[in-house]
Amino acid sequence: MSEVYEKLIRCRDEVRKITDFKPKVAIVLGSGLGDYAANVKAECVIDYHDINGFPVSTVAGHAGEYIFGYIEDVPVVLMNGRVHYYEGYEMSDVVLPIRLMGLLGAEILFLTNAVGGINQYFNVGDLMLITGHIPTFVPNPLIGPNIDELGVRFPDMSEVYKKDLCEAIREAARENGIYLKEGVYVQTTGPSYESPAEIDMFRKIGADVVGMSTVVEAIAANHMGMKVCGISCVSNKAAGLNEKPLTHEEIKEAADKAAPFFTKLVTESVKKMGGLS
Repeated sequence: MSEVYEKLIRCRDEVRKITDFKPKVAIVLGSGLGDYAANVKAECVIDYHDINGFPVSTVAGHAGEYIFGYIEDVPVVLMNGRVHYYEGYEMSDVVLPIRLMGLLGAEILFLTNAVGGINQYFNVGDLMLITGHIPTFVPNPLIGPNIDELGVRFPDMSEVYKKDLCEAIREAARENGIYLKEGVYVQTTGPSYESPAEIDMFRKIGADVVGMSTVVEAIAANHMGMKVCGISCVSNKAAGLNEKPLTHEEIKEAADKAAPFFTKLVTESVKKMGGLS
């Protein structure tokens, strides 16, 4: 058994000492989107600090807790605050929380994030369904000895963002009058924001939005057989498209404005996913 897997199992066992709750959907709340946690009928909340060896969020706006409970009748676990590669963690630690939610029973991973808009037709406050991703200069989380207990050495990546989950999100948007963009997410390492030259490159390779998370999480979840989907909140225009310098406060402010639509879309989408096999 690898050291990475041993650590994962230890974290799972510590959580199981606190709760035996089995979620169906795991939701990762991105920057500025943590207030969504108030919509969950919580059964148990576990601070990351209470799980020995668990990576802890250090970014403002990321609470750092698992919330186990229900959205309507769907059992969920919310990751209220993620960890990022730029915080100095090993990539195996960055994706440990995702893998842990899978080991706790989650079949679906619903990723959310705040992003910079690269597509010229995207505006601040838009919500985007993630239909594909591009990692740039970010280590693949599967590098190193394969963890056979989780998945195969060479996992297929042709449909990471599952069609049935994407369609559930589209239907929820249509039924609730929410204008939903679609596009490709590119991940950078951060923590510096991208230069105009980088944004120009990302546009040329087919990216619509840019952020500092999500892709490695999707890869790790796909590897272990979880079904993945995701929504991005466009919090700012990317470098070169914005007249003023980018700030983390700007991102949180834009997420707050989009919160009512984000809340409705996630809730209605999860209700639909609860009925999927």
